Amino acid sequence: MSKIHSEITNLNPEDLFLLANHKPAKFDYPIHFHSDYEINLVMNITGKRIVGDSVENFQADDLVLIGSNLPHAWKAPFDKKNHIINIKFQAEMLDSWILSKRLFLPVKEMLERSSRGILFSPETVISMRERLLKLSHSQGFSSALDFLSILYDMATSQKQRILASTNYSSLSIVKTSQSRRINSICQYINQNYHKEITLKEIGELVNMSESAISHFFKKRTGRSFITYMNDVRIGNASRLLEETTRSISDIAYSCGFNNLSNFNHTFKKYRNQTPREYRNDIQNTVQKF
Repeated sequence: MSKIHSEITNLNPEDLFLLANHKPAKFDYPIHFHSDYEINLVMNITGKRIVGDSVENFQADDLVLIGSNLPHAWKAPFDKKNHIINIKFQAEMLDSWILSKRLFLPVKEMLERSSRGILFSPETVISMRERLLKLSHSQGFSSALDFLSILYDMATSQKQRILASTNYSSLSIVKTSQSRRINSICQYINQNYHKEITLKEIGELVNMSESAISHFFKKRTGRSFITYMNDVRIGNASRLLEETTRSISDIAYSCGFNNLSNFNHTFKKYRNQTPREYRNDIQNTVQKF
C-alpha cells in the first residue's frame, strides 16, 4: 500500500475536462489514485495494466475508464511509436444536474460502474480512437459537445468488462473519511502545507501524542504523515508549475519545502521528472477545456 501514490490533479472547478496528448509517452509513473475520473487510451505498445487488484497484459491499443480514487498504472518499455491520450474530469460530474436527465442515464451508470475500472472492446477502441485524437485538437464549445458524445457512445458500447474484482473497493485505499481526527489532520495539512508542520502541533490539534499520531495516521490511511504531506505539497507545486510563470525556487518555498534541492529530489521521486522537465512537458502536452 505504501507504494501507491495519491495524486492531486491539475483540474480546476471551472474546467470541464483536461486532455493530455503524449507522443511518445514514458510508462514510468507509479501506481497512483486521484479523485477525478480518467479515460486512458494507450496506442501502439504492449505492456502491463494495473487497475485496483487487476493485473493484466494489454495488447497494442487499450481503452479504459478509471473511477474516482481507483489505483492504476500502465507499465511498458519506451518506444518512439507509442501514444497516449489521457482525459481527466471531476468526480462531481456524477452528481451534476445534466446526468440526472433521462438521456444521460447510460453515462451516469457507466461512471458508477467505473469504481472498479472498465475495459472497452477492440471494436470500441477502433470507433473511439480517431474521435479522441480529434478531441485533442478541438477548441471552444464544440469540444464540450464532442466530449459528452464520446462519453455517451462509450457508455452504450458493447462488450465492456469490469477489471477489479467484485470484492475490491477503492474505499479501502481512501480511508480518511472514516475518522473525524483524520479529517481534521488532512484539512489542517491542506490549509497549511506552505509552512513547516510538525507532529507536535498535529498532536495538539487532535489531542494525541506524537508517537500515537504517527502510528494512528499510518494505520488509518495506509500512508505515513510525511508521505501524505508530500502528496499535498507536490500536487500544489505541480499546479503552480503549470498555471504560473513563477520561478521553481519560489514555488518550492511557497509549497513548504525548506530548500530547492529537497524539492527537486522529492518532485522527481513523485513525477519521475524534474520540476523544469514537468513544466515543459505540461506546456507541450496538456490542454484544458
